[in-house]
Amino acid sequence: MSENIFGKEGWTPNRLKDLTGKTYVITGANAGAGFEATKLFLRKGASVVMLNRNKQKSEAAITELKQEFGKDAKVSFILMDLAELDSVRTAAQEVKDRVPYIDAFLCNAAVAQVATQQLTSSGFESQLGINHYGHFLLLNLLFDKIENTGKRIVIMGSNGYKMGLKRLNLEDMNFDKKYNPMNAYCNSKLAQMVFAYELQHRIKEADKDVEVYVCHPGASRTSLAKDEANFMTKLIFTIMSYTPLAQSAEKGSWPEVMCATEDGLKQQAYYGPTKRMDLVGPIGECKLEPFVLNREIAIKLWDMSEELTNCKWKF
Repeated sequence: MSENIFGKEGWTPNRLKDLTGKTYVITGANAGAGFEATKLFLRKGASVVMLNRNKQKSEAAITELKQEFGKDAKVSFILMDLAELDSVRTAAQEVKDRVPYIDAFLCNAAVAQVATQQLTSSGFESQLGINHYGHFLLLNLLFDKIENTGKRIVIMGSNGYKMGLKRLNLEDMNFDKKYNPMNAYCNSKLAQMVFAYELQHRIKEADKDVEVYVCHPGASRTSLAKDEANFMTKLIFTIMSYTPLAQSAEKGSWPEVMCATEDGLKQQAYYGPTKRMDLVGPIGECKLEPFVLNREIAIKLWDMSEELTNCKWKF
């Protein structure tokens, strides 16, 4: 990669300006990197709307945030379960009704390393259903609002995209033949990233003015790969969290906050930690493997996703 445009230290929250009057919508923001991103936005005076699936955890998160930033901190949540397409539709309508302006929409929520194959009510492998299909439908429903307001979308990818099978398992997206937690997770995040870059293409072809940025959190100390994982995976991630190959959840949030606020970024790029196999280190542009940009594959995924989520993108 070329030299980091933000210098030796990379991008840090010190670059954030006053965000008073701005509104950020984040999926999965009551814990982990999404919660830390919310803190950074609130610290600079922004409003944050969290889209979360757990009401109790969301209320607890808001209580904690108001204790830290004051009772007038502009943070709220809308109940949404990305695994349930009807829940996504209901939440999208609520966003349209309640949120006048979206400066950036952050697709942060994810599940990882689900130990045994689980299917959503729509019949999707759970990691694929939540990480990709749920966000695919959500962005479809909110695209007009995003286009008419802040014009910025941030997709939280993962270095997992270049692990596992290193290709989309289009012939068996649910891994019915041979389920493997890691392969299924990597497949879901690759799908999310392939969709993001294809969305960039289609926005440009339609001469629309919406920016789409893709980033990753590196190896961050969150519960992402622990909640649903098997014992051995939990053990590996726990051990790893005590090594120099892991960083704090706060630093894991920096790439998405950067992509939501920084001007002059490239769109067909991949941002995140840049050292030790892109697991930790200064935030900047990372190498993007070319197979993610295969448009023939992207079009197949797009068509499949529209059919399975019963939505049609109109630019």
